[in-house]
Amino acid sequence: MTTPFTVVIPARYGSSRFPGKPLADILGQTMIERVYRQALQSQATRVVVATDDQRIADACEGFGAQVCMTREDHPSGTDRLQEVAAALGLGDDEIVVNVQGDEPLIPPAIIDQVAGNLANAPQASISTLSEPIEDVAQLLNPNVVKVVANVDSIAMYFSRAPIAYARDFSDSEGVISQAAIDQNDDFSWQRHIGIYGYRVGFLNRFVQWGEAPLERIERLEQLRAMWNGELIHVAPALEKPFAGVDTPEDLAAIEAHLNAKAV
Repeated sequence: MTTPFTVVIPARYGSSRFPGKPLADILGQTMIERVYRQALQSQATRVVVATDDQRIADACEGFGAQVCMTREDHPSGTDRLQEVAAALGLGDDEIVVNVQGDEPLIPPAIIDQVAGNLANAPQASISTLSEPIEDVAQLLNPNVVKVVANVDSIAMYFSRAPIAYARDFSDSEGVISQAAIDQNDDFSWQRHIGIYGYRVGFLNRFVQWGEAPLERIERLEQLRAMWNGELIHVAPALEKPFAGVDTPEDLAAIEAHLNAKAV
């Protein structure tokens, strides 16, 4: 039996690198509509767009989406998600999946996966996904978040640093080589994929906490949960997601991909 869950898609108009991003056109559909329609293909019982901008709300209502208007002053996306869960009257044990509003090609299968994983991990408050890192440049890139999980698929740490550190595959200056990935059969470095499932009770606890020291250093919000003793379930994604949209160049890459598929 499928566990009921709600998808919430946060969509903000303001973006330093790409203002108005949710309403950007992708081959005749706005980005937010494409994300919404991908989410509709999941097994979610409800899909809601959360926004603080009337332009986005109007566009979403135009293609039939349920919209929840939220405050403009939330310090984090998780705070915004909690406001939506409260507005919908969701109980502490219910599951919400946060699908980023800038991933118009997100596979519906991984939306279902992250919800199902959380339902099957009662000890965890959060679930998320990862994928193998195969290029040492990714491993060393601080914009690529790494995650290490234990034997029970519970996160041990998230970092912008290359964790775990490969001592035996590092040069005299301590830089890890490609050989660490190519020749190490004991360990698979994992890139964190930014999709989350949450129990609503966790969201209600989260908004009571201040920023954690590790979160402040790494600039990774999930470390606030770990700092406060919450468990995060991590599993390899069933499907590799296409990169999201941060810039107009990323949007062009999405269009090129869609055009290639149509040929």
